[in-house]
Amino acid sequence: MNREMVAAEWRRAVKALGAAEVLLHSSYREDSVSRSYHAILHAAKSALFVRDLDTTSHAAVRRMFGLHMVRSGEIEPQWAGALAEAMDDRLMVDYDAGISFTAEESRAECQRARAFLERIRQYLLAKGLTERELEPEHGDA
Repeated sequence: MNREMVAAEWRRAVKALGAAEVLLHSSYREDSVSRSYHAILHAAKSALFVRDLDTTSHAAVRRMFGLHMVRSGEIEPQWAGALAEAMDDRLMVDYDAGISFTAEESRAECQRARAFLERIRQYLLAKGLTERELEPEHGDA
């Protein structure tokens, strides 16, 4: 396990979730949806790094998460579904200017990301990472 990369991806996930929540509260709903997805993406990547799996594309993260985390039984299937749904929503808001999300929908995206991060955090701790390793670095939010 590359502990440094697990922790780096984890910290990026936490920062992306923080950005999503700031954007939500500033009424930048579509940008909040995009950052919520990135929080989930980086959390999924941190879990994959536990198994020394490095992915280079969003689609690869989605595939590898299902194959290595869910099929192994280490992570429940609903979390692969959360990753897929968040990815689909992110693609809509980033590439279709006609798509908009309500405040309630954007809030639900942030809640999904928060829940996903909590599940991955539990996984990382069960795999031997420490609370200290998962803390934001000095100067991070």
